[in-house]
Amino acid sequence: MATVCVEATIDVPAQRVWEAVADVGAVHRRLLPGRVADTRIEGDVRILTMPDGARVRELILAIDHTIRRMAYTVTEGQRLPLTYHHAAFQVFDEGDHSRLVWLTDVLPHAMADAVRGRVERGIEEMKEVLEFNETER
Repeated sequence: MATVCVEATIDVPAQRVWEAVADVGAVHRRLLPGRVADTRIEGDVRILTMPDGARVRELILAIDHTIRRMAYTVTEGQRLPLTYHHAAFQVFDEGDHSRLVWLTDVLPHAMADAVRGRVERGIEEMKEVLEFNETER
């Protein structure tokens, strides 16, 4: 299994970044408003609707407020030919800013570079949104 690890330093306190990550039903507003058009929660399943109408179903596996970690797996609608996908976000306090780490395990191994490109773009978009929202406070 291939693991993709990306991280970003965000000029927002860790608790506020964590609140956005842990708000799993608000991805379309708090983390990726340009990439995700809507989010719906059905039990432990998060359904993301993309701007083109495509849907991705994710099983939310854990939301741990103590260590600021949220884990999920894509169960349906993955646009890449993956046979396995598991990911986790973790937020670390870095004083006056925070560090957001996004780990993603995927199969087949050969898809790691394609996944890396997506999560690198995604975490940069999240950083921009989080920092913009912080300045709007």
